[in-house]
Amino acid sequence: MRGMVRTIATMIVACISAAVGGSPAVSAYPERPIRLIVSFPPGGSSDAMARIVQPGLERLLGQTIIIENRAGAGGMLAIDLVAKASPDGYVIGLGGAGALGTNLALQEKMPYDPRKDVAPVSGLAGSPFILAAAPSFQGASLRDVIAQAKTLGEKLSIGHGGNGTLMHLTAEMFNQMAGTKVQLVPYRGIAPVVTDLVGNHVTLGIIDPPSGMAQIEAGQIKTIAVSSAKRFPRLPQIPTLAESGLPGFESNGWFGIVAPAGTVPDVIATLNTALVKVLNDPDVVERIRALGAEPMPMTPVEYGAFIRTEIDKWSKVVGAGKPN
Repeated sequence: MRGMVRTIATMIVACISAAVGGSPAVSAYPERPIRLIVSFPPGGSSDAMARIVQPGLERLLGQTIIIENRAGAGGMLAIDLVAKASPDGYVIGLGGAGALGTNLALQEKMPYDPRKDVAPVSGLAGSPFILAAAPSFQGASLRDVIAQAKTLGEKLSIGHGGNGTLMHLTAEMFNQMAGTKVQLVPYRGIAPVVTDLVGNHVTLGIIDPPSGMAQIEAGQIKTIAVSSAKRFPRLPQIPTLAESGLPGFESNGWFGIVAPAGTVPDVIATLNTALVKVLNDPDVVERIRALGAEPMPMTPVEYGAFIRTEIDKWSKVVGAGKPN
């Protein structure tokens, strides 16, 4: 009996000590490997981005970063896994503009809400699209494109990377902002669009730098304008759509890192600090730019606001494009 009393008394004293002197030391994060769920297969641009930042994150966090490729449902499978994971920082995800932005406007029902079910960590990298033209196109400026589009209407075609992709929505936004009705032609990816531009089988195309840079530098296709708000460093001579006659036009492909909603703010801060430091490393910057992209380091608050802005923008474009 006395032993039990002493044990209870010891526990009470421990609790009082914790209350007075503070709680026992919390284990430092991270204590074990972190799983980074990538929303597309190995070999793609999102996978390449993950592997560029992996060594730096491992060095700064002191733990192994295990990359898991979970392709499917336009990137939503991976982000759904993250959304349903334990909010302890040991499962994070790399998602893109579709899984974290445009799909909310395109899908009747999503398994998660990117505004509520995941916690933003930071942007990773982004890349503009290029409005390109076939060598046979009679013109070299956006003004020429719009003039022909208003004359030819749907007889003029613009190829894009597939229905529901951000390239498709970029082409749709072009029609809306330019007041044109260019025919939008879906392809199975961007590479075939580039091939058909070179062969003069399609007049215009929305392509990305990684897919078309070789052909652009070889002069095999014409570059009309880039879709970003500012000129693209790899192609500084090419004007933006905004400065060429469509003020406010902005569209970029992008990737970012998220954690499950409810993840402790200190854990999010630890991940963000490490990722931002890696994205500012000159060697990492050079490697990301070699892929035709620009690093996108952000605070969690900035990245969350960015995601909501993207969702709002593309929801309006999708809504305006639906028949009445």
